[in-house]
Amino acid sequence: MFHPHIILLMGLASLVCLTTCFAATATARNKNTAAEFVAEQLAKGKKTNSLIHEKSPYLLQHAFQPVNWLPWSDQAFTRAREENKPVFLSIGYSTCHWCHVMAHESFEDKVIAAYLNSHFICIKVDREERPDVDRIYMAATQAMTGGGGWPMSVFLLHDRKPFYAGTYFPPRSIHGRPGFLDLLQSIQRAWTTDKTRLIDSAAAITDHLRQVAEHEETGVRPDKTLLEKAWQQIAASYDRSYGGFGEAPKFPRPVLFDFLLRYSVPADKDEALEMTLTTLRRMAAGGMHDQLGGGFHRYSVDEQWRVPHFEKMLYDQAQLAVSFLEAFQASREPPFHHVAENILDYVLNNMTAPAGGFYSAEDADSTDPENPELHGEGLFYLWTEKEINTILGEDGDIFNFFYGVRSSGNALHDPMEEFQGKNILYQAHTNDETAVRFGKSVEKIAEILEKSRKKLLQVRDARPRPHLDDKIITAWNGLMISAFARGAQTIASPRYLETAEKAALFVMENLFDPQTETLFRRFRDGEAKGAGQLDDYAFLVQGLLDLYEASQNIRWLQQASALTATQIKLLADKEHGGFFTTPATGKLPVRMKEDYDGAEPAGNSVAALNLLRLSWMTGKTDWSLLAERTITTFSSRISDYPAAMPKMLTALAFQLAKPRQIIIAGDPQSEDTRKMAAKVQEFFIPYKILLFADNGPGQDWLSKKLPVIKDLRMVENKATAYVCENFTCRLPVTDPDKLHTLLK
Repeated sequence: MFHPHIILLMGLASLVCLTTCFAATATARNKNTAAEFVAEQLAKGKKTNSLIHEKSPYLLQHAFQPVNWLPWSDQAFTRAREENKPVFLSIGYSTCHWCHVMAHESFEDKVIAAYLNSHFICIKVDREERPDVDRIYMAATQAMTGGGGWPMSVFLLHDRKPFYAGTYFPPRSIHGRPGFLDLLQSIQRAWTTDKTRLIDSAAAITDHLRQVAEHEETGVRPDKTLLEKAWQQIAASYDRSYGGFGEAPKFPRPVLFDFLLRYSVPADKDEALEMTLTTLRRMAAGGMHDQLGGGFHRYSVDEQWRVPHFEKMLYDQAQLAVSFLEAFQASREPPFHHVAENILDYVLNNMTAPAGGFYSAEDADSTDPENPELHGEGLFYLWTEKEINTILGEDGDIFNFFYGVRSSGNALHDPMEEFQGKNILYQAHTNDETAVRFGKSVEKIAEILEKSRKKLLQVRDARPRPHLDDKIITAWNGLMISAFARGAQTIASPRYLETAEKAALFVMENLFDPQTETLFRRFRDGEAKGAGQLDDYAFLVQGLLDLYEASQNIRWLQQASALTATQIKLLADKEHGGFFTTPATGKLPVRMKEDYDGAEPAGNSVAALNLLRLSWMTGKTDWSLLAERTITTFSSRISDYPAAMPKMLTALAFQLAKPRQIIIAGDPQSEDTRKMAAKVQEFFIPYKILLFADNGPGQDWLSKKLPVIKDLRMVENKATAYVCENFTCRLPVTDPDKLHTLLK
């Protein structure tokens, strides 16, 4: 139970927070990029507010609204204090479908805008630029309403403490649901007649947030029994009919696959492996997977993975690419390899900046190619049966059978009637079933389907694309660098390695300050902005470690080590353990510690795993102890509900295991060294460290940290692999096939 002041009086208690599942007419007014949108609006002579000076695509989407929006700043809160007004804080992101809805319905409404401007100081925040702001007020929203989502609507005092929160509100009351204007008027009455009540409520909520944020060592050291407990919890939620975990809507949550694959090997749990493989197969066959252009949409609104929420996020592509790569390593089933390649190629073709960084997202909403005035969810991806038959001719029947296309449309779940008469492509039948149905060979069916996909993709590419959020976020780029580095190893693709290295160079040149040795959060339009958060440091370090293993370039190991030292200095909680989400320089009411591995892993989870890897790779035993303390800091959380932090449990499993060290001595540029390194990636080896011993630049740096490296040399002038445990090594091998046998 929360403090009673959290439930406001003055009429506010009757206002039910409407979550993002409630719909309205979608009218996202995006162009392909923020720059195009801004240019179009300025050409029309539209008036601007203060957001026009920002770089965030989300903030620029609101720069032409009649609301007097301000960016998050000290000046905005000073103004609230001086004018004695509450703050209305609106948080969202540029590809958020319901953010577009509320923006059009309420923030473009002149009556609502006038009321906001008269009685509130209005602040707009891009949650992807400021995850620190988003996390604390999302925690407040969840505490007050029992749920959360975007757009997030929060009301604050001038000292940044929240006193009321919700998500989406319709502009005016309808069908018994309170409207946004009603809410504003109720809050204004409360502010005028009983401000003390609001101040007390803000204090109670802030105290609750401090309690939530307080993670500290309990003295209880997590052990392998937690791995079994987590497995049991996850298995209990498994959908044996359609794969995935829990009920609809279904989110991919790759951190679960990460844990299950690692749990399955030493525990000899074939069921954990099969749950992962089955879920990935189902996802790949469903409409959540873009069957033509590659990549995955955000989540499925139904239990069968057929009807997606159509936005595409970089962090999903990065993590799912790794999941499919690891599934391929564990099973050797070619389809997993193909899907991983499909994801990476989608990112290369659509989400990669010319200079090398990766863009953030593509929107769910787009313009109807047949009706430019119509905007809505998924229009870029949808097809009518007639369109397909016109394009494919006699091959249309085969394509339609395979992909479940119907004349009336095939949306399994369409409560808002957005997809009537339209089709979402999903694999309704197998190649074998299609071959039998049409009396053709499986090979011929595959040929026809491949040709048909290319034709339809060519037509689709001529449609107006969804809005592209072209900001470059350090954390998500770290995840994507990992994916391309892992892809370069598993798929043996030089272009994937080149892509990963180019992105790493971009981040270090544009989002790293060499004077302070700190990271920035985001880059866009020539500007790096925002202090790096824990996930920026942790995810980038992970990416650089994976890139070192793929490239054999010690620069990336050195950079990962240096960034980790900065992360410890800026973010470590030296008193209670773990890492704060943000540096101490912020002015938020509470300094949070992330403790949930959700759509993205928690920064603390990745940081713990990085510290363990680095301790083995560089000999820094104090970092191993810091990793252990980080895991122990969250022992209460993972003991109560271990499935909440599967990535942290992956770190725990790594800590409890004795990682196998594979050290390859040889010229990084030679073919025999590359073949030896490639052989390591043929298997799914959950707990391994890959190092390289050569005479190249930086080798002295590594040898000083790990003296054993000095003694590991090539045999007979051939690339030589040493497989070790606790740096006690077996006899060296120079034949990749013998290494294969040794590892297997």
